[in-house]
Amino acid sequence: MTAADMTTPAPGAGAADAELPFFVYGTLLPGEPNHDLFLRGRTAEERPAVLPRALLYDGPGYPYAIEGHGRVHGTLLVAAPGVYGELLGLLDHLEEFLGPGHPRNLYERVVREVEPRDSGGGGSVRAWVYLAAAAVTRSLRTGGVLIPEGRWITGRTRDGS
Repeated sequence: MTAADMTTPAPGAGAADAELPFFVYGTLLPGEPNHDLFLRGRTAEERPAVLPRALLYDGPGYPYAIEGHGRVHGTLLVAAPGVYGELLGLLDHLEEFLGPGHPRNLYERVVREVEPRDSGGGGSVRAWVYLAAAAVTRSLRTGGVLIPEGRWITGRTRDGS
């Protein structure tokens, strides 16, 4: 799969991808600050999952996932009925995603195969994932701090710093 295959047109452009679940791996995880702010009352399902072929890097208070030879642990979220468009807009705003390939993107919203951990090895699910944009990825690869085992919580101290 190429980067072009993973970048998806703007909302509404592809009916098949119109209401994919979301894979989150940082401040949107259950128990983290943005979970309640952005997700409370807007999800119908949340379950542990893994993003294969990705690496996790520490950022300024939040992590970045990039393509790589590893696994990122997180949560697969399904939007509650009737709030998908609202949730998509909120998450795009939070993640500073202005559109596919936009030069000011902090993250790119892409479609990736995610492995639910409770599926008993029964396959993967297509989901929206916010990966670091190209300029951020280049910076991380040359001087970023890799988070061991792809678990963002391990990249921080107990007091949240």
